[in-house]
Amino acid sequence: SDEKSDGASAALSLCGIALSCQVGFFRKGVWGITLCFSKQRVSPKKMKQKKIAVVNDFSGFGRCSLMVSVPIISAMKIQCCALPTAVFSNHTGYDEFFFDDYTDRMRAYYEKWQKLGLEFDGIYTGFLGSVKQVAIVEDFIAAFGKKETAVVVDPVMGDNGRCYATVDTALCEEIRKLLPLSTIITPNLTEACILSGVPYRETVCERELSELADRLQQIGAGNVVITGISYDDMVCDYVCEANGKRELQKHPVSGSAHAGTGDVFASIIAADAVNGVPLMRSVNKASEFVGEAIRLSDEMHIPAQDGVCFEEILGKLCDVEITVK
Repeated sequence: SDEKSDGASAALSLCGIALSCQVGFFRKGVWGITLCFSKQRVSPKKMKQKKIAVVNDFSGFGRCSLMVSVPIISAMKIQCCALPTAVFSNHTGYDEFFFDDYTDRMRAYYEKWQKLGLEFDGIYTGFLGSVKQVAIVEDFIAAFGKKETAVVVDPVMGDNGRCYATVDTALCEEIRKLLPLSTIITPNLTEACILSGVPYRETVCERELSELADRLQQIGAGNVVITGISYDDMVCDYVCEANGKRELQKHPVSGSAHAGTGDVFASIIAADAVNGVPLMRSVNKASEFVGEAIRLSDEMHIPAQDGVCFEEILGKLCDVEITVK
């Protein structure tokens, strides 16, 4: 009846943030109302849960890669679907580790997803250990990526002006090919220099960061976030959006360096991209979250190679704003 439709609409508009609303009617009068609330802000229309495919290694201990992405992306109300590139007992920052390369099984793995008809709202790629893996990722993006798919590429290649031991020139050249396929890239300063072909300098000014971002966009990147830039007692991120908007975001250094912080940062960026959160706001949120996790980890005397205790504050990421298109 008209009375029933009006009653249900009024209940939803009063809630604004209600997850569910059950209303019982008796002809013209309401005889029972049950409302369930959540801090998550959603559209009144029915939602479809979003999915992100994360291509990265699985390290059982050390809080990095998939062991970081799965809980963070899930906490941000998105289904996280993992495509492993390798399996480690713990990451390679430790003296010993078990390693099982998954390269030759990656295609067969994601082909089952194709047969299931899976579709992804986002694709996030992390550490890729070989030229062959990068080629597989290119094919994966071609198979699952659509115009509206958010593709976040974290080009893990090096730090402090040097490539990691497993990264050679051929791999760097291949990773560069992912830039035109990306929506957002999140290199640190070393990786931005490698990708753009610019010699590394530990200290750079904002103009030089702007030129770096320009070079990366000329190669094909859309939105560029250059992370972890040190300025005295500040750590900075340089954000250059595809629309030309630029900003150098500064945050106080919160503690010592820990493994896996880049994975924490990029996971938040990927989830926010799928949820429709503006990039500038997302970068600021990710940086503040990482900073607090570092501070808590130092207070709890967690060894640097063990990563950051993001679990202690994971609940802060659960209050998300989702844009329904």
